Amino acid sequence: MLDQFYRQHGSRMRAAGEGVQWVARNGEIVAGMNLLPVAAGHWLTGLFVAPSQRGQRVGSQLLEAALNATPGPVWLFCDPQLVPFYARLGFINAESLPEALASRLARYQRSKPLVALLRAQSSATSSPGNSTSV
Repeated sequence: MLDQFYRQHGSRMRAAGEGVQWVARNGEIVAGMNLLPVAAGHWLTGLFVAPSQRGQRVGSQLLEAALNATPGPVWLFCDPQLVPFYARLGFINAESLPEALASRLARYQRSKPLVALLRAQSSATSSPGNSTSV
């Protein structure tokens, strides 16, 4: 379902099978993202908001719901232009990364500029299932 949403909008993003997929709906999926377990936290990938929904806080609300339900730190890689968006949501520059993410970031940075960010959290308020909607 999330893969279909990504394809519908021409995105190369993919839903990660081993993670938790989050979606926002307005009758149909209007935003989606993945949280993959890594080290003692999660790696956020694939945050995408339908172009018609951008600027309406859909991405921010989806991300906040997911982060509030997710224990531990959350890391992500993003284009430097997106840092202000994530900073408003409590992300800071990641000074260190789990090895699995550090090696992946090094590979990705060979072809595009990316910044690693972190949002530290201590505990979740709930436990989502394998696929959760907000």
